[in-house]
Amino acid sequence: MKYKIDHDYHIHSQLSLCSQHPEQTPARILKYAEERGLKKIVLTDHFWDDNAPGMPDAYRDVEYDPYGELPKLQSRGEKTARWYRMQNFAHISRALPLPKSDKVDFMFGAETELQYDLKLGVTREMIDKLDFVIIPTTHMHMEGLTLTEEQMSSAEGRAKAWIERLDGVLNMDLPFGKIGIAHLACDLIAKPRENFLRVMELLDQSEMERVFAKAAKVGVGIEINQYDFDVTEEELEIISRPFKIAKAQGCKFYLGSDAHSPDGFDTTERLFNRAIDTLGLTENDKFHIHD
Repeated sequence: MKYKIDHDYHIHSQLSLCSQHPEQTPARILKYAEERGLKKIVLTDHFWDDNAPGMPDAYRDVEYDPYGELPKLQSRGEKTARWYRMQNFAHISRALPLPKSDKVDFMFGAETELQYDLKLGVTREMIDKLDFVIIPTTHMHMEGLTLTEEQMSSAEGRAKAWIERLDGVLNMDLPFGKIGIAHLACDLIAKPRENFLRVMELLDQSEMERVFAKAAKVGVGIEINQYDFDVTEEELEIISRPFKIAKAQGCKFYLGSDAHSPDGFDTTERLFNRAIDTLGLTENDKFHIHD
C-alpha cells in the first residue's frame, strides 16, 4: 500500500526564534492537522538543553528576550550559541499545555542541535521527557558551532562532514525509536545553490550505504522534509540519491513539513507526494514513534 500522509513530525511554532510568526500558534497547527486528516503531529521548536555539555559558560545565564538586541560577540559561532541558548526548556514549554483533539494526537518534542565535536544540545534525561527529538546533521552554516572552519572550507570537507555527523549520531546511546534525523538534503549544507548541489554529488556511495545500514539497524527515523523535495526536475536525481540508498538499506521514513508559518502548510501535500512517488515509498517504509 502506498505511503499515507497521516502525520507531520517536524513543525515549528512562533516560539522558534526563526519563526516568531504571530499566527503560528499550537491552535493553528492543530487546525492544519485536522483539516488535512492527519492522525499524529509533533511540535518541534528549536531547543538547547540548559544541562547539555558544550555550551560556553558565558551563555548559561542569558535571559530570554525575543526583541532584545544581541550584543556584539567575537565570532559567528558565539552568536549562534547565544541564539540557541535563548531557546531553553523554560522557553519552548511556554507552548504547553498543547490543545487537544479527538482526531489528532498532538505530541511535544523539539529540534535540538549537533555541535562540530558531535555533542548534542540535549541530555538523555531531557530526551526521555520529550515525545520526539529531531537531530539536524545538515545545519552546516554555523561556523564554530556545527562545523569547524576547516570543514566549511571546501565542498569535499562538507561532504565528509555530512557522513561523519550522521555516523556520529548513530554511534550514540540514544532511544532511537523517538529520534529523527532531519532534512538530509537541507540547502544550509552550502551556499550558493551550485555549491550545495556539488556537496550532494560528492557524497560517497559506499559510505552512505554503510551509515544507512547502521541507521536501519538502530531504528532511527529518516525525515522526508518537504523543502528537500522542492527542487527542479534536474536537481531531483541528485537530491533523492541519499534517500534511495537509505530505503535500499531498510531505513524507515517520517514526514516533516518544517513549517515556520501557516504558509508552510500550503505545499505539504504536493511535496510529500512528490517524495513518496520519487522514492516509491509504501506503508512498510513508515517510521512510527515509540519508546
